[in-house]
Amino acid sequence: MSSLRVTLTGLCCVLVVVIGALPFPSNAQLDPSFYRNTCPKVHSIVREVVRAVSKKDPRMLASLVRLHFHDCFVQGCDASILLNNTATIVSEQEAFPNNNSIRGLDVVNQIKTEVEKACPNTVSCADILALAAEISSVLAHGPDWKVPLGRRDSLTANRTLANLNLPGPSFSLDQLKKAFSDQRLDTTDLVALSGMSHCSLFQDRLYNFNSTGKPDPTLDTTYLQELRKICPNGGSGTNLANFDPTTPDTLDKNYYSNLQVKKGLLQSDQELFSTPRADTINIVNKFASSQDAFFESFKASMIKMGNIGVLTGNKGEIRKHCNFVNKKSVEEDLASVASEESSEERMVSSI
Repeated sequence: MSSLRVTLTGLCCVLVVVIGALPFPSNAQLDPSFYRNTCPKVHSIVREVVRAVSKKDPRMLASLVRLHFHDCFVQGCDASILLNNTATIVSEQEAFPNNNSIRGLDVVNQIKTEVEKACPNTVSCADILALAAEISSVLAHGPDWKVPLGRRDSLTANRTLANLNLPGPSFSLDQLKKAFSDQRLDTTDLVALSGMSHCSLFQDRLYNFNSTGKPDPTLDTTYLQELRKICPNGGSGTNLANFDPTTPDTLDKNYYSNLQVKKGLLQSDQELFSTPRADTINIVNKFASSQDAFFESFKASMIKMGNIGVLTGNKGEIRKHCNFVNKKSVEEDLASVASEESSEERMVSSI
């Protein structure tokens, strides 16, 4: 998916397991018609905001897919990535894979503002992320699917887990496969979901691959020179490069065709095709030769990913503002912290 290729790796991307990490969904029931009676126009509201933004910034479509992706791989699809730093929240936005990298937070806030006008206190930020990702796919000429809805928003964020769960751009294929497996996603999911990226994420490939002082030998030499123009050695590292140099604003199979000719932007992208005897090679070849096959797998993988660790029922909350937990939740949290501190002081004084 070209720019839209949320290469869960290049994208900076995805996952791992830690003790107590992801609460995988058990009997959580999501339903595409969840808001049929309470907010029937939610899909069209989200679509209009995303469409307007994408006319000015076509790359935003890829960014919104990636934002959903980076949310789901840290304690589940619960909009924790949207939470800002507060007295009780350590934001995931400043985790290494996200810092100065994720985009679209302001777009989600625009969507939330419009949704709140139509349906106050009804639609979660987590569902907005899922809807925005599907709509972005469609606007980028990719597939559509019925988005299961009914997620609720988390009361916490987890920067430590974000640093652990989101794989780096230089991950090997084995590291990527383990990361996806830990999230109950398989090798086809890895390839289907596996890109725009900041120079800082792949600059080593251009100038000092594996500390050799030379570029990555798996990188096409013409493409290498193109990337060096975008990302000069010693530059700021903040310039943006497309994951798909051929059709950067379209979700299509060209990303896989590029891997076949050594034009994967990130090392972790190219690993899918250039790792000797890897089982991902056949999947890359299949997607490169059939857009229908890629689209079907992409839809299935996005739905599967969107079910990771969802909060439903009375768990979590429906945030009024996506960047902050609701006031009542904050007050309860602060009261809990104060109570713990008071207990610790009493213990110290009694010693």
